[in-house]
Amino acid sequence: MIGYTCKYTPVELLEALGGQPLLLDGEEETYEQAEGLTHANLCCHAKAVLQQGCRVDELLLTDCCDSIRRVHDALEGRGSHRYLRLLDLPHQDGPCAKARLRDELVRLTGEYSAHTGARFQREVFLSACAQAHAPPLPQGPFLAVLGARMSAPLLTFIRGRLPLPVADLTCSGNRALPPLPKDAETIPFENLMEWYAGALLSMPPCLRMADLAGRRSLTEHPGLKGIIYHTVKFCDYYGFEYAQLQKTLSLPMIKLESDFTPQPAGQLSTRLEAFVESLNLQPVQAPAVSTSPKPAGALYAGIDSGSTSTNMVVLNQEREILASAVVRTGAKAQNGAKAALEEVCRQLGQGPEGFAAVLATGYGRSNIPFATASKTEITCHARGAFFLHPQARTIIDIGGQDSKVICLDEAGAVSGFIMNDKCAAGTGRFLEMMARTLELDLPEMSRRGLEWKQDLTISSMCTVFAESEVISLIADNHSASDIIHGLCKSIATRTAAMVKRAGGHPPYMMTGGVARNLGVVRALEQQLGAPIFLPREPDLCGALGAALLALEELG
Repeated sequence: MIGYTCKYTPVELLEALGGQPLLLDGEEETYEQAEGLTHANLCCHAKAVLQQGCRVDELLLTDCCDSIRRVHDALEGRGSHRYLRLLDLPHQDGPCAKARLRDELVRLTGEYSAHTGARFQREVFLSACAQAHAPPLPQGPFLAVLGARMSAPLLTFIRGRLPLPVADLTCSGNRALPPLPKDAETIPFENLMEWYAGALLSMPPCLRMADLAGRRSLTEHPGLKGIIYHTVKFCDYYGFEYAQLQKTLSLPMIKLESDFTPQPAGQLSTRLEAFVESLNLQPVQAPAVSTSPKPAGALYAGIDSGSTSTNMVVLNQEREILASAVVRTGAKAQNGAKAALEEVCRQLGQGPEGFAAVLATGYGRSNIPFATASKTEITCHARGAFFLHPQARTIIDIGGQDSKVICLDEAGAVSGFIMNDKCAAGTGRFLEMMARTLELDLPEMSRRGLEWKQDLTISSMCTVFAESEVISLIADNHSASDIIHGLCKSIATRTAAMVKRAGGHPPYMMTGGVARNLGVVRALEQQLGAPIFLPREPDLCGALGAALLALEELG
């Protein structure tokens, strides 16, 4: 097997020389081996290539960026490959670039042929080129993954969670060659390689190329209904394109960022399902609802199964809250859901048989056995927030594990949203850890955070590094109030940046457990330059929205 990663890799030529090309598109649990060969801060894509490249005897890389060039250098120094080559790839597609790549392909042919002992087989080459067609785009509506190359497991995960066909139009997924020349069977080898060089360079360009005009064809298909844009952590190329497409395209788009390690399924599912809900492609998953009127006194419940707490709200047909509960989720979502159900039933003085519908949301929504249907917390928080404060246009939700910014239109529909990545910095978990370090409970931490005197700055948002900063500040005899204010300011800075990226604007509203920390709220108001509306029970906003949707869509 000869491993490769880039779509410009001449895989057809390798096959004609007796090679067995293998696309390195897997994920890594850790980068232990890669970080033993290079710096730990190397691009995660490069580390994945480095680690996977160590598992093949032969490897052909292209000089697509400095990081991949460093991968080649590290593997060359390791000296364990039977064959290792860095292909010189032009940045343009003009006559000079084609001639340059032609000469490179001729040199590669001589080198690899000498390595394998196999001669160039024209019939194998022509057959491989003839079959190198991009998969046809769906005839009807479809979605597309654009951006940087994506791991095979992540692409499979995305396709399994979306209701429309998903075309892979990433830099490695849109590979296709034009038809062969009529005289391909007879022309001299160098002439054939000149055609092949032009064919490779004629593909829709990746972002390392100088002329990107050809990328417009990726987003102009009439059947394209939405884009999942994938970027690799710390890869500027595709980050810039995403920002540009946001400004120029009217298509709905969601950004996913990965690092070629397994992604958190809960958070990723939430993003994808919220994206689908915003497209109105799929109704609430529920059994057929009878058209007969509901009995008088029918109740509708929403349950929000989060990482820290499980919250439940019960409404009557007049949208009045009859019962609510906030309990710890614990080790299993089902246990937290059971406890919340028991609490609201205790308040109501009756069992759950009076519930006409129960809609679940949150990370544990698919594990609630008594739920009638489910929706993402994006949609549910938006519905609950709009019910409580119809003027709100930007919802800032900070829970135990994640942070979300949700933008609403005048009708209360989600017009855009953004979530944090794997890192839990600035969430409820972050505050819990800092409170533990300061030997305070969360209510006391909130109160003392308003009593600060010295304006301290805590620069790191990483939970581990921030804890080290806090310990140093304690050692320097700074007061707990000043340290807490520094932490609140750090969270506010990070959150305000998310609001800006999401395109949020006033009026603002804050939901989630962290909204109870007034130090964070005041610091965020200062960062945003506008007041923030706080509901009486910010923890219950998602459950309230779920209950409202149960009434409106299932009732």
